Amino acid sequence: MRIAILSANPKLYSTQRLVKAAGKRGHEAVVIDHMKCQVVIENDRPAVLYQNSVIDSIDAIIPRIGASVTDYGCIIVRQFELMKVFTTAKSQAISRARNKLRSLQILSKAGVGLPKTVMANHPKDVKQLIELVGGPPVVIKLLEGTQGIGVVLAETAKAAKSTIEAFTGLKQNVLVQEYIAESKGTDVRAFVVGNQVVGVMKRQGPEGEFRSNLHRGGRAEAIPLTPEIEWTALTATKALGLRVAGVDMLISNRGPLVMEVNSSPGLEGIEKATRRDVADDIINFVEEKIRADESDIVGV
Repeated sequence: MRIAILSANPKLYSTQRLVKAAGKRGHEAVVIDHMKCQVVIENDRPAVLYQNSVIDSIDAIIPRIGASVTDYGCIIVRQFELMKVFTTAKSQAISRARNKLRSLQILSKAGVGLPKTVMANHPKDVKQLIELVGGPPVVIKLLEGTQGIGVVLAETAKAAKSTIEAFTGLKQNVLVQEYIAESKGTDVRAFVVGNQVVGVMKRQGPEGEFRSNLHRGGRAEAIPLTPEIEWTALTATKALGLRVAGVDMLISNRGPLVMEVNSSPGLEGIEKATRRDVADDIINFVEEKIRADESDIVGV
């Protein structure tokens, strides 16, 4: 097979691991910078151009779309979909996962555990918003953000009002969520490939930091997969229409609560914590899906 990895940076750990895993399994992997692609829209002849050439003979794509370029990245993924190329993450699913409010609405319908959340578009109702999520402290999040950016812990109503005023003054809508004190600065990421949770790690933020993102200095360790974590991770991934995902959750007194579902989860943290070849799991999943699609075509 010829597999294209859509990545703006070929030097990233995740990109390099996917290239290596594909090669080990006898496939040709090419890295394509989706931000340097162009789409050609023509009746029944959709195409993608890269470096002034038409991209062809691609059997599958693995999108690694950064949050800051979601819209254009999804355009490129959608074009490959029109070309009947298999993708590990469909464009609509990426868009759903990136919008925090939309994803929470979908997950709520699916019955997944969630922190109490309200949306604010102006600061005058701060008191009511805080009361709705159980009182301070509260977590305030931008609708779109990643790696802990745009996430603030407000320990008092006054701090919450100031933060919301600052965000809304920049024309940003925000979510206000309850603070899960019992999580004590830790969260859990379950890595899903297809219909399987291939690894689970607990992430602990540095002292004094309530965010546990590894990019912000957090540390990770493997933990056992429990039935509750497995059900939550698989249900959340399926609800958003994803095939590969990192499901981030807090372990509360009422069970796992999903904070976010990442459509382009990094491989470095999960592989080093669990010592599992997750890149190989992803390539194996692509193989299985391509074989299944070919069997459907020939009627096997």
